[in-house]
Amino acid sequence: MGEIKISHEVELVNPRGLATGILFLNKRRMSKSTVQKASHCAWQIPYHIVFPVKYRTALLEDDVVEIITEVTRALAERDDMECERLGCDRNHIHLLCSAHPKIAPGQIVRVFKSITARELFRRKPALKKELWCGEFWSDGYYVGTVGEGGNWGVVEQYVQKQGKPRKELRQLTLF
Repeated sequence: MGEIKISHEVELVNPRGLATGILFLNKRRMSKSTVQKASHCAWQIPYHIVFPVKYRTALLEDDVVEIITEVTRALAERDDMECERLGCDRNHIHLLCSAHPKIAPGQIVRVFKSITARELFRRKPALKKELWCGEFWSDGYYVGTVGEGGNWGVVEQYVQKQGKPRKELRQLTLF
């Protein structure tokens, strides 16, 4: 494996302290109609991937998300993936990306989890003490493809709004 180079060309959609809706500035913007091409194939497979932090611990503060964002950008360049958005709540991440069909979604998850965790523990050793077993990510994950029928915009907005307070989540009162 080659060395990962870190870049800082990331735009925060909501820069008011809550790390949400990070938009990656790609060479070509993915959309529901983007067909990517290689020498022997063409594909259009956008993935919506979700991974929780171990024990659903709320560790995704702004400085942690900044490290994850840098590593994600470096992974995208290294592994020839297109990462469009990274949305964060305090205890899980949503990633909207696309990759060559030869790269399985499970491989994207495995590489992302291992390299981001290693980099987080290297830069912020205090995180390891917060987690009993020394693993940053939970074993499970969710992967879904975003369909051609107009779901792209809905999923992109959903990922962008991660971490923002939701009115419908407020506690209801009886009287």
